[in-house]
Amino acid sequence: MTTQQTRSRLQLLLVAAFFLGSFGVAAALFFGGWKPTQTRNIGQMLDPYPMLQSLELKRADGSAWQWQPASRHWHIVFVAPEGCGQACAAMHDVMHRIWVSEGRHAEKLKVLWFGPVPEGAAEFSGFVPMQPSAELAALLPDAATPDALPAYLADANGYLVLRYAPGFNPSGLRKDLGRVLK
Repeated sequence: MTTQQTRSRLQLLLVAAFFLGSFGVAAALFFGGWKPTQTRNIGQMLDPYPMLQSLELKRADGSAWQWQPASRHWHIVFVAPEGCGQACAAMHDVMHRIWVSEGRHAEKLKVLWFGPVPEGAAEFSGFVPMQPSAELAALLPDAATPDALPAYLADANGYLVLRYAPGFNPSGLRKDLGRVLK
């Protein structure tokens, strides 16, 4: 064997070792159950994902809400407590700004607002006023706290995926939406 052949074979073995070695490490971590301590999403991942599709949700006008997975719409879910006042007006403004900031992708985003809509709230095509739902409130982690105003992100299939704690930074929700609205 010549020196050139030996060198070529060693290079091939080195490339194969790097490829298979990194694959082996990744497989060991995955099958070993390791999970990263921090994810890229800003909102808190819910585990397990509450399923809203089985609930009988109604729009404010009394018509039934139908989840449409084929449409690939994402939904911001917000439950407004009775007598929310100025805090709900501010939250509605935040939701409107988030919806507008999505630009051409805004058509794939719906804001499901459960409860009374603040007076003088701006109307926009992605805003869907909904009737309050006791079943929905029972599924939400902090429904028992009337002063808490969290928001949730639901996928097109009706699963609540992310929770945004009361007082959340709207840019975090916007960043998460930027990853899923495409």
